[in-house]
Amino acid sequence: MNRTVFAAVIGLTFSTLAQAQSPAQPGEQAAAGRGNGRGQQDFPNLARYRDANRNLPVPSASEARVVFMGDSITELWDQDSGKFFASKGYIGRGIGGQTTPQMLVRFQQDVVKLKPKVVVINAGTNDIAGNTGPSTLEMIEDNLASMAQIAISNGIKVVLASVTPAYDYPWKPGIQPAEKVVALNSWMKDYCAKTRCVYADYFTPMSDEKHGMKEGLSRDGIHPTPAGYAIMAPIAEKAIAQALGK
Repeated sequence: MNRTVFAAVIGLTFSTLAQAQSPAQPGEQAAAGRGNGRGQQDFPNLARYRDANRNLPVPSASEARVVFMGDSITELWDQDSGKFFASKGYIGRGIGGQTTPQMLVRFQQDVVKLKPKVVVINAGTNDIAGNTGPSTLEMIEDNLASMAQIAISNGIKVVLASVTPAYDYPWKPGIQPAEKVVALNSWMKDYCAKTRCVYADYFTPMSDEKHGMKEGLSRDGIHPTPAGYAIMAPIAEKAIAQALGK
């Protein structure tokens, strides 16, 4: 392969990756193609919370800091009228459209260095949607396990939250994600039973008979309404309390 053809192939590969995330999702952002100010890609979007992290004070000895790591479902949660994170003192580190490889890269910056007692990880639905390219369930599981292991090695308790129901993705119709979501959640539950993690089951009370969102709990079949978040909040709090040994 000559240099010209090789360069063209490489350029096409990176162009395809940058376009893999669809800006059509409500609340989602195409993180893979976001610039970092130097003409390069910031694939994990480390720039998003960099300043906020710098301005965050070190937790006191008595503070049980909790960080929520995730995608748009986490990002939009504190924009809900209840202001759940703010009212409880939780720190949201969700970025719309993100997949588990992106979260894994920013996990040190956006979780570990904030010195929380607990991290709540809600991730995987965008991997199934293929936001940053094709992804098998095993790949998602490996990334979730890696984040959990990094947290545990730094003395952080882990809550793995189930992927919420998804019968179809409005920005990627026809993928038929429902049974993949069920399988991923089953793995998470089993993983938590074998490790020092806590499983937070949002899926069961929010799922209809087709394993999609129950009527009234989502804006578009994926992103929760205030009623959906009202179901998730006590489940998250119970899991956090369990992780803290309360």
